Amino acid sequence: MTLQPPVAPRTPIVREFHGHSFTDNYEWLRDKESAETIAYLEAENAYTEQQTADIADLTETIYTEIKSRIKETDMSVPVRAGDYWYYGRTIEGKNYGLSCRIPVSEGQDPWVAPVIPEDGEVEGEQILLDLNELAEGYEFFSLGASSVTTSGRYLAYSVDTAGDERFDLHVKDLETGELLDDHLTDVFYGATWAGEEHLFYQRVDEAWRPDTVWRHRIGTDPSEDVCVYREDDEHFFTGVGVTRCETYLIIEAASKITSETRVLELDNPEGEFRVLWPRESGVEYSVDHAVVGGESRWVVTHNATGPNFEVGECSVDTLPPLRDLHVLIPHSDEVRIEGVDTYRDFIVAAYRRGAIGRLSIMELVDGGYGQFTELKFDEELYTAGSSGNPEWDAPVIRLSYGSFTTPARLYDYRVATGERTLLKEQEVRGGYNREDYTAYRLWATAPDGEQVPISVVHRADLDLTSPRGCVLYGYGSYESSIDPGFSISRLSVMDRGMIFAVAHVRGGGEMGRGWYDNGKQLTKKNTFTDFIACADELIATGLTASDRLVAEGGSAGGMLMGAVANLAGDRFAGIQAIVPFVDPLTSMLKPELPLTVTEWDEWGDPFHDPAVYEYMASYAPYENVEAKDYPDILAVTSINDTRVLYVEPAKWIARLREVATGGEFLLKTEMSAGHGGVSGRYARWHQTAFEYAWTIHTSGGGRTE
Repeated sequence: MTLQPPVAPRTPIVREFHGHSFTDNYEWLRDKESAETIAYLEAENAYTEQQTADIADLTETIYTEIKSRIKETDMSVPVRAGDYWYYGRTIEGKNYGLSCRIPVSEGQDPWVAPVIPEDGEVEGEQILLDLNELAEGYEFFSLGASSVTTSGRYLAYSVDTAGDERFDLHVKDLETGELLDDHLTDVFYGATWAGEEHLFYQRVDEAWRPDTVWRHRIGTDPSEDVCVYREDDEHFFTGVGVTRCETYLIIEAASKITSETRVLELDNPEGEFRVLWPRESGVEYSVDHAVVGGESRWVVTHNATGPNFEVGECSVDTLPPLRDLHVLIPHSDEVRIEGVDTYRDFIVAAYRRGAIGRLSIMELVDGGYGQFTELKFDEELYTAGSSGNPEWDAPVIRLSYGSFTTPARLYDYRVATGERTLLKEQEVRGGYNREDYTAYRLWATAPDGEQVPISVVHRADLDLTSPRGCVLYGYGSYESSIDPGFSISRLSVMDRGMIFAVAHVRGGGEMGRGWYDNGKQLTKKNTFTDFIACADELIATGLTASDRLVAEGGSAGGMLMGAVANLAGDRFAGIQAIVPFVDPLTSMLKPELPLTVTEWDEWGDPFHDPAVYEYMASYAPYENVEAKDYPDILAVTSINDTRVLYVEPAKWIARLREVATGGEFLLKTEMSAGHGGVSGRYARWHQTAFEYAWTIHTSGGGRTE
């Protein structure tokens, strides 16, 4: 039997706000416990399965390609922490990885990672966690924390088996392999040790906001845990951690525009935290600890002197704290400073210039500060970062590097000599030649004259004499930057003659804080018009055509997809929206919903401000669906998503079917997953294959005109 497109019943609810009214026919879908809601979502899934049956073979082919290119039995490069080297393993046929360690060997350089065989027995190896065992019997599984004490004895780890990002935390004695009686429920991501007796963690409120930091004493009942900090301002999130030198515990409270830091000596975990810089609206800062010339110093990244931040420092004894800072990196209109990492002998600074993230290193010499020296790389478009460096006194740091055409690489960088040692490059099974692909940058002119960067990657031998199928990806929110990165799954798209492009639109962070500020709140429409300008540029250059171009975005980028579908659907053959935030006005008018109040700093507060209400109402995708032809649209969501509720794409697809005069609209709901989608690598690869198969099919694939 051929299924017809599901038709959601209309149950009109009139929303009245600031003198405006909106009739919402599908708000009833918000009731996740309703049998009618579940039946509707399942009907949509069945219809989507029927309508995508013609890409089933292509989906399986792409899945096989992805699987054949990925090294399934693999391991990470060991990372030194204390007296052990820690690493992860994956095993062919297993959905999840293993966390392992081996002792640091006597008589060997303690800063040179050992070479460990990928299969077979490893002398001294200890498996800390087998995630396959933990996930057994669950449709969904996610690891939230994995934190080992400095001594290496205890492991705190947490798991989510529903997809709602509420975790159960356990403590494992790594000497005996036994779980302690300490079992904490409904906790947030992460866990921070203070010695072996105290564990700091977070909980969330009803709006899924991490609002409290708790201290647990090992061996005591969780009912005795102490709340050491509570953040009452609904705009603020909390976070807890420890400095790399393991001298201070740090609690950070931050909204989208303001932050505040509290510190406490790690050896006094039951003491009182003290504020370093009392919150000032619009001032964001982060601190790290350094020892310079034998004196303890705070190294502070802040925006008090300019939107792109600067780095200063002062003595930890300065009163009032963090005042009269000595500038290490001054504010610049051309450089967005993203943060610093301090070590015993040097400081690493991360910043962004020319839409590319960069790194500089300063050695601490002769009891004082040296000069920052930028690390150089060969490619025009690349991503470099410093990661996996837990040890304070390390003479080497790990550098990650990759690009659209270069698989991910990991280097050891010896700071004193500048020597780089390649430790690992992501292997592409079946062979891969980076020279077979090319990546470059184009620029589009936005309606207000702003120049918007576009990253383009495709096969180097691609015939560009006629328009090609093209995927244009965009995000453009939260100052998040879409940096150049290698993707094995993307090869299946490009090898079929398609182009992959990224629109670095305003609202993102690629071009500095101003780029973000001019794509949020009452300038949010710049995000949409920038993306349309990028589509127009790709079409004008002849790289693609409107019947060959597919737009793609997820979460906040899914709202971008909904907006451009309304504003410029004629530019696209299809639009793919993953967990899309397409009903933002309804959500922002519900302070009781997860994350709403904290999101007002990003989108504006339509609940209290009529001007914001009118502005959001003018672009909200769900509310602005029109009686016109739309491109084909695929919306993918997850029923347990706590960030973008499934109801938003469900309502959107229902309204498109009701109002639009043309276009095929599909909704695929994962019935046991969260914001990140399905769990297990094989299921994720299959989902990716399905999404790419839909994109290839919708764009006409590798056909030429």
